[in-house]
Amino acid sequence: MATKSLYDRLGRAEGIRVLVDGIVAAHMKNDVIKARFIPYQTQPERLELIKQHTVQFLSAGGGGPQEYGGRSMPDAHRGMNINEAEYMAAVDDILATLKSHAIDDETQKDVLAIAYSLKGEILRV
Repeated sequence: MATKSLYDRLGRAEGIRVLVDGIVAAHMKNDVIKARFIPYQTQPERLELIKQHTVQFLSAGGGGPQEYGGRSMPDAHRGMNINEAEYMAAVDDILATLKSHAIDDETQKDVLAIAYSLKGEILRV
């Protein structure tokens, strides 16, 4: 399995899209962070763009052919004043979604490593 790219292990663009949909749905139900996501329910075009950028980000970062067309992590999160509890709630949602889609432990660890590598670019920027 280690020879397959993260992109392939996550199910390529189609699988990553399913995961992103699940992660966003989990965020909207998570008491710690749902207030940040629920407003997007009335902004479907904005929500779709965020999902597309997230798929592109994970695809490109995972070794896929897509290019990321969104903002940098600091720019995307600037002014949001995200705290540690919110960050961890988001990470918990990501891991729970991966588990619910039977993503293997090694791949989960790789995604977790990416999430933690971005922590400094997301918290309180």
